[in-house]
Amino acid sequence: MKKDFKILAIETSCDETSASIVVNGRTCLSNIVSSQIDIHTRFGGVVPEVASRNHITAIDNVVKLALKKANFTFRDIDAIAVTYGAGLVGSLLVGVSYAKAVSYALNIPLIAVNHIYGHIAGNYLSFPDLVPPFICLVVSGGHTAIIEVKDFNHHKIIGSTLDDAVGESFDKVARVLGLGYPGGPKVDALAKKGKNIIQFAKPNDNLGYNFSFSGKKTAVINYVHKLEQAEKPIPKEDICLSFERWVVDELCQKSIDACKSLGYDKIVVAGGVSANSALRESLYSECEQNKIKCFFPDFQFCTDNAAMIGSAAYYAYLDGVGIADVSLSPNPSLSL
Repeated sequence: MKKDFKILAIETSCDETSASIVVNGRTCLSNIVSSQIDIHTRFGGVVPEVASRNHITAIDNVVKLALKKANFTFRDIDAIAVTYGAGLVGSLLVGVSYAKAVSYALNIPLIAVNHIYGHIAGNYLSFPDLVPPFICLVVSGGHTAIIEVKDFNHHKIIGSTLDDAVGESFDKVARVLGLGYPGGPKVDALAKKGKNIIQFAKPNDNLGYNFSFSGKKTAVINYVHKLEQAEKPIPKEDICLSFERWVVDELCQKSIDACKSLGYDKIVVAGGVSANSALRESLYSECEQNKIKCFFPDFQFCTDNAAMIGSAAYYAYLDGVGIADVSLSPNPSLSL
């Protein structure tokens, strides 16, 4: 392999259109993200058809901006990487189709990347010396899992959500409180003004390392509805903090328990909810008390972005996995 292996990466799994230039899996020369948040806010969540249409409009310009910022042309690229799952099928199709066309036209390798592997790899860009093995807590709008990362391309699920993902539960709590979309940042911001004084009806948790957020979300919704029916004021700040603490405490405790049980000394966090301030503060503190090293990605690598896909693709290519051709199709339900 060349000394410097340059990958053009594309990410269109949901409502961000992103392109990035990544060198050797660790150096991000550009990372352009075109977000559709303003578009989907009016609907209270992502509308798949609207998302895919906007990817079509944005992708060519986003790729050109990524090349320009890195001072590259298409001829400088050694390979192209793309998210092919999991995600919205229409959105994935836009990125996969574009990547296949570039691969064919330039006769360069096409690397298919699992979206979740990408989120994990966001930490390799943030911490150049970080290498597996470690325990990874994946927390996003669509996924919540504790994963044993044995090496760059071998992952084992230790526990996962049985229903809602943590990011999804934040969105639903935000919706019932009238905070709007996206819910996670809005709940986190309002929680800073609240008090942790509300004891929600907690479901029994005999799930081991698995999670269940549906009951937690429902407990908050029922609490709010009872107050509304009684025509009492809704203490939004206190609800946000009490719910956030409930969720964060469980995420931290199960991650640390898994880490200690399996004999690891590193916990890596990945996914959009890794930007949550309460989770960062609590897990850093708990890990320090338990003599565990804790890693959170830079904020630019928390939410969906192509740089993380480029990093994951580099290590996949080194191991000879993920190499695809023009027959590649999106896999919206792709699992680990």
